[in-house]
Amino acid sequence: MTDDITTMEAPALPYADAVPGAVVGADEFGIIVNRDKLVEFALYLRNNEGFDYLSSLTAVDYLGFEGRTAEDRFEVVYHLFDTKKGGDGVVLKVRLPEDDPQLPSLIMVYPGADLQEREVYDFYGIRFNGHPRLRRIFLWEGFDGHPMRKDWKEAYYEAEHKPFKSRWPNGHYHWAEDRVPWGDNVKYPQGWDPNAFEPAPPPLPTIHDIPGEEIKTDRVIVNMGPQHPSTHGVFRMIVALDGETVVGLEPECGYLHRNHEKIGERNTWLGNIPFTDRLDYLSSMSNNFGYVLAVEQLMGEKGKPPERAEYLRVIMAELTRIANHMWSIGFLLNDLGAFFTPALYTIQEREMILDLFEEASGSRMMCNYMRFGGVRRDVDEDWLNRCRDLVHNRIPAKIDELDEYLTNNEILLARTKGVGYLSAEDAIALSVCGPMLRASGVPYDLRRSRPYSIYDRFEFDVVTDDGCDVYARYRVRMEEMRQSVRILKQALDDIPEGPVFKGKPGYVTRVAKGEAYGAVEGPKGELGFYVVSDGTDNPWRYHIRAPSYINLNALAPMCIGYKVADSVVILGAIDIVLGETDR
Repeated sequence: MTDDITTMEAPALPYADAVPGAVVGADEFGIIVNRDKLVEFALYLRNNEGFDYLSSLTAVDYLGFEGRTAEDRFEVVYHLFDTKKGGDGVVLKVRLPEDDPQLPSLIMVYPGADLQEREVYDFYGIRFNGHPRLRRIFLWEGFDGHPMRKDWKEAYYEAEHKPFKSRWPNGHYHWAEDRVPWGDNVKYPQGWDPNAFEPAPPPLPTIHDIPGEEIKTDRVIVNMGPQHPSTHGVFRMIVALDGETVVGLEPECGYLHRNHEKIGERNTWLGNIPFTDRLDYLSSMSNNFGYVLAVEQLMGEKGKPPERAEYLRVIMAELTRIANHMWSIGFLLNDLGAFFTPALYTIQEREMILDLFEEASGSRMMCNYMRFGGVRRDVDEDWLNRCRDLVHNRIPAKIDELDEYLTNNEILLARTKGVGYLSAEDAIALSVCGPMLRASGVPYDLRRSRPYSIYDRFEFDVVTDDGCDVYARYRVRMEEMRQSVRILKQALDDIPEGPVFKGKPGYVTRVAKGEAYGAVEGPKGELGFYVVSDGTDNPWRYHIRAPSYINLNALAPMCIGYKVADSVVILGAIDIVLGETDR
């Protein structure tokens, strides 16, 4: 394929002279790269320009989009950042024709591309040449087609966008599944016979030789999950064992997958907000926050929230961080064998925060609170005073209590110190984020590195620990709760009077044509939303950079050489939520 992009004159192209023939164009949002030079150009950016962190990798199908043809139907989009300097980073785009959707894998440059390339292959059918195990990751072998393509239709397809005419506004409808001539909501690939199908054996993990083993035993494959409670929901680890030692591990997800992103492209912009609640269902306020930030970029000045709304957003996000970390620490102890008692202590504190969420939003978990241009409802002075009491008195005392009982506990130390080692270099290479990254000694926090909202107004420390193990991850989460308390005290002291929403509430939101990437430092790490607009009421592309999913890149490297019981603790310390992992 010959790339012919003339969006900008050659002298103005960013990094045009770095790798001859690599940069073939640029648009307002990123650099367009020749796929044949992609690996070489990515190496240059990583080694010479400092872009050491691949945050997000996804694709867009531009079939039917104004100005696009079959020759540039697909676009693979990479967001690269510098963990040392921070800043806006750089966006790479590779355009592919519909009759040849393939390009080189970047897994050798950015190992964190692993799960993200497999996701794009599963949903779009784009091949990444050189990927060592390019196979479906969310869908099974009998699934027909690639569902994120614009010409893919499910068996009970009704309409491209919501609201469907059969459901709204009259409210009289028949289930589309009942109207289809074939009756059942199932469709197989051409030539596929489900009666003759024999499932392939489970994918065997790569086997590693562990030095120092004195007793050689038969190696066995053990399935942990998806029904096992220690796998934190419907998640499976295929573990190769030599005795009790893990010598190979392959993560398997998709058991909860419902194609959140396809649903998101049929929803209206506003209609997606309650769907974000259900990603990390323990952190709905943060989920709302990331999504509205992305869409507000496309809205320009009319999407800028009032001052009081900005403070309320930060207050809700930091309360969410505390609630999440309380839950995470409680269930880490659960994984260690302290069955439910520590978890119940931490859940009690989380309930106090959920009381505030319920009063502000009407819901304890699925808050649906933030809006483009502000928040849904204001809070009164009584709410603020009760929040102040929680922040000044109860929460700090409970953090200190947890610290006293757990931090120097000999059992916790024995089970977590030196377990699940992940160096700073490996954490960056694997695109790990959040407390996982900072517990490897990397001071990368979006609230400081790529400030958003009004976080640049607050004094707080980016918490790091160079232990690089499960214990360090516990310590980082413990100290991050204290820093959240510090931010909350400032926000509650400084919150101004005034409106909490800009403009007039409505059911339809129109945004400008274009694209945006909005990200927040969620409790589990970088939660990003990449959106593309064609100027209509519905997103053309809606993608979630899910920290629970991408952090799983590090699961196998952290488990190799440790005991099978350690793998449960290592997974627990990642702090995944399967609603966000599978989407």
